[in-house]
Amino acid sequence: MVINTTLNYSPNFDPKKRKFNQIKFIIFHYTGMINEKTAIDHLTKPRSKVSSHYFVKKNGKIITLIPELYTAWHAGVSSWKNYKNLNKYSIGIEVSNPGHDYQYKNFSNEQIKSIIILSKYLIKKYKIKFKFILGHSDIAPERKNDPGEKFPWKKLSKKKIGLWHSLDQNKLVKYRGKKLNVFNQNRFIKNLYKIGYPKNSNNKKIFYNKKLTLAFQRRFRQKITNGIIDQECLLISENLIKKFV
Repeated sequence: MVINTTLNYSPNFDPKKRKFNQIKFIIFHYTGMINEKTAIDHLTKPRSKVSSHYFVKKNGKIITLIPELYTAWHAGVSSWKNYKNLNKYSIGIEVSNPGHDYQYKNFSNEQIKSIIILSKYLIKKYKIKFKFILGHSDIAPERKNDPGEKFPWKKLSKKKIGLWHSLDQNKLVKYRGKKLNVFNQNRFIKNLYKIGYPKNSNNKKIFYNKKLTLAFQRRFRQKITNGIIDQECLLISENLIKKFV
């Protein structure tokens, strides 16, 4: 399978090649910049010290920024399950979108088609597990919001790209907004740790738990992202444990 891309190499990568079998993850990002040109400039200028392997434009065209066997600088401080600093183990894909700071928009149909083609190519090439296809906010919930609640995770899961819960939405929505006691709130947080989300490494428990909940909601409960743990969130987390563990 061949992917048609345009080359626009970035200097922001580790010069040492990694081994083929080191690549375990696909990490999705949105660019979060005011326009596409600014985003591409940012990812290809040395002073920015950031990059990704691929860039998906609004019109669906794909740009190669870093060859896959080199480590791009896209994930930053991050973790998932027992993996730390996921730059070393991942392919980073930036998708053009202004993000939450600049009137966050729906991803275009052209972008979604290209994401599917590119993802299937990478999954087959590197034998990437569905549970290791993640968003930036999954691996760095305290710092990041991308690719956000408009990213088509449910649609992608139907193409075997990433995972989604298997609960009936009509039944599930009845539990939305219903409060949980402290015991079940803590149970939800523990479920997220089992799924793979990073554990709290500081003493700001309330702040971190809200950020963690927001990351979960942007991925798996996209209709309402308020950082409040309710019964719907708990049920989804328990359904997902079977898939991620």
